Amino acid sequence: MEIYMVGGAVRDRLLGRPVNDRDWVVVGATPEQMVAQGFTPVGRDFPVFLHPGSHEEYALARTERKSGRGYRGFVVQAAPSVTLEEDLARRDLTINAIAASADWTGAGAVFDPYNGVRDLHARVLRHVTDAFREDPVRILRVARFAARFSDFTIAPETLALMREMVADGEVDHLVPERVWQEVARGLMEERPARMFEVLRQCGALAVLLPELDRLWGVPQRADYHPEVDTGVHAMLVLDMAARLQAPLPVRFACLCHDFGKGTTPAHVLPRHIGHEERSARLLQPVCERWRVPLECRELADLVAREHGNIHRSGDLGPAALLRLFTRCDALRRPERFAQALWACECDARGRLGHEDAAYPQRPRLAAALQAALAVDTAPVARAAAQRGLRGPAVGDAVAQARQDAIAAWLGQIRLQGQMGTSHNPMIDGSE
Repeated sequence: MEIYMVGGAVRDRLLGRPVNDRDWVVVGATPEQMVAQGFTPVGRDFPVFLHPGSHEEYALARTERKSGRGYRGFVVQAAPSVTLEEDLARRDLTINAIAASADWTGAGAVFDPYNGVRDLHARVLRHVTDAFREDPVRILRVARFAARFSDFTIAPETLALMREMVADGEVDHLVPERVWQEVARGLMEERPARMFEVLRQCGALAVLLPELDRLWGVPQRADYHPEVDTGVHAMLVLDMAARLQAPLPVRFACLCHDFGKGTTPAHVLPRHIGHEERSARLLQPVCERWRVPLECRELADLVAREHGNIHRSGDLGPAALLRLFTRCDALRRPERFAQALWACECDARGRLGHEDAAYPQRPRLAAALQAALAVDTAPVARAAAQRGLRGPAVGDAVAQARQDAIAAWLGQIRLQGQMGTSHNPMIDGSE
């Protein structure tokens, strides 16, 4: 029995990156031998075991043979006779097909039959063998790695193979959960836009996310969007979300916020009247198709519907601000509203030449909401009841108190402006 460290742990150590997870391959062993040494079997489709001490995954060396469409259509052979080189041959990219001894610390020789180290030095993402074509998930993985390793290029022969796979219909058979898993991970990489650019290059984006793919070539008003192209704008917004270290729900909202611009009638262009509601409608089937988690889909829907109103909120008075908060359910869910403002800042700064611009709407709306939330509603409700009000009328009294609080806060801000005082901890976040 021989144990090797493989895959991402070896790759990242060679790149000088942090190693978060380690994968292990066991050569020359049977499942019975693994169990006898205290390992716990957990693999459903192929023999994987948890180490009795570290609980890391150890997989028996295996080969795979295509037996049907999609990423589940495989016959797996795991036997003591399978060599390490045969196991590495089934992996997606050469940079992931490098192995090292179990006690390897980054110095010394590695087992590299497919020249992964050479491709690491050359900054190239290259498939290992033609078996790459057997698993369409690998298209998503290559795109995700392109987003993570943003200075790597994709080998021309690998991109050509990805295009062939798309043309052969392999992408049509991807399992929704697996698509979302890879997309979610790609969204959290250092340059998430590159994932979607690669998917578009190979033709997979038109199959997986036509709502996004159709944005390229759609013009916007140059006075608002110097980049003009809506698809380019979507990618700038997504990379701004990464720059601002936004969480996954915010990044997904950024990805989807302008879907409606892809359906704007040609005679209206470059204006996009009503694109917010169209974006929200187009978002729903995407979330159903990919089985997107509720937190992500709810925020994306909110941002799609309201981002235009949030951008234009600078001149809103107390009543209009309270209506905005009510539509956004911000009084009950202020944390989600804060994430919506985060996404809107990414949208505003995801424009050519506006990358470092201020976005005062975010602190202004956050502060106005805090003013409304600071109202102690219980005394207001009691006073309304004592006046003989019931039901919705009590709610109206509470709403009026919140509106008055917002008005008082706006008055304070105006007064400070007249006095030449710009410091306000609720606005500039300095305290």
